[in-house]
Amino acid sequence: MITRMDPRPEPSLGERLDRQIGLLRSLLIYRSIPWRGAQLRRFYRRFVPVQGLAFDVGAHAGNRVAAFRQLGARVVALEPQPDFVQLLQRRFGGDAQVTLLPKALGSAPGQARLMASPRTPTVATLSADFVRRAGAATSFRNVRWEAGPMVEVTTLDALIARHGTPDFIKIDVEGFELQVLLGLGQPVPALSFEFLPAVRDLALGCIDRLEDLAGPGRYRYAVSLGERLQLLQPAGETADALRAWLSAMPADGPSGDVHAWLG
Repeated sequence: MITRMDPRPEPSLGERLDRQIGLLRSLLIYRSIPWRGAQLRRFYRRFVPVQGLAFDVGAHAGNRVAAFRQLGARVVALEPQPDFVQLLQRRFGGDAQVTLLPKALGSAPGQARLMASPRTPTVATLSADFVRRAGAATSFRNVRWEAGPMVEVTTLDALIARHGTPDFIKIDVEGFELQVLLGLGQPVPALSFEFLPAVRDLALGCIDRLEDLAGPGRYRYAVSLGERLQLLQPAGETADALRAWLSAMPADGPSGDVHAWLG
C-alpha cells in the first residue's frame, strides 16, 4: 500500500487525463520497439555481471530493471512518481530479486517536493534550478512543470549500507545527478548519469565528484547519445577529454548519458 506524504486535493478530470496521456507516452517510448530489450541487454552486459547488483535510480517504466534482471542481476529500483511506482509494482512486485523503493535520492536523507510534468513524466525532477534553466531550452519549450507530491529522499550511501555495493548504478534524475552523487562516499565499479547541454555544468560537476571519490584518472568515461545504446568512445577516455567534449557541445546539442567505470 502506498500512502501519500502530504495532503493534496484529488486531481481534476483534466489532471487525470494528463497523467494518463503521460503514462501512455512513456510506455510507447520505452516498450513499443520489439527489439529494445535485446539492445539493452547487449549494451549493459559489460557493466552488469551475472549475479551482480544494479541500482536503477529513476526507474520510470522499468525497461532498465527488466534488462538488468534478464542479465541475471539483483536490482534495487527507485522511482518517486506514484503512477510509475504502481506500474513497477505490477510488473516486478512478484520478483524477489527486485527491491522497489518509492523514493528519490539526494545528498542527504529527508523529504523534497517533486516537480511533476504530467504529460511528459520523463522529466519530473527535484531540482527547481533545472526547471528554470532547462525549461528555457528549445528542446523543452512544450514541457510544463507543476508542484507534485512530497517524496522521501535517501542516499546512495544508505542504499549501499542496506543492500551492498552495486556493480552498476544508472542515474536518471533530470538535473539532480550531482546531488545524488554527493550522497555517495565511495567509488563504485561503474555508473551512468544523464547530461543535457543546456545545463552541462551539472555533468561537469558529476565528473569532478567521481574524480574526487576515486582519485584522479581511475575512472574511464564514455558517452551514449539519446537512446542509441552505443558508446561513442568504447574504450573510454580521461576525465579531461570528456570535460573538453562536453564544453564544446552546442547549447542545442543532443542529450545523453555519461558512463564511467574504474579502469
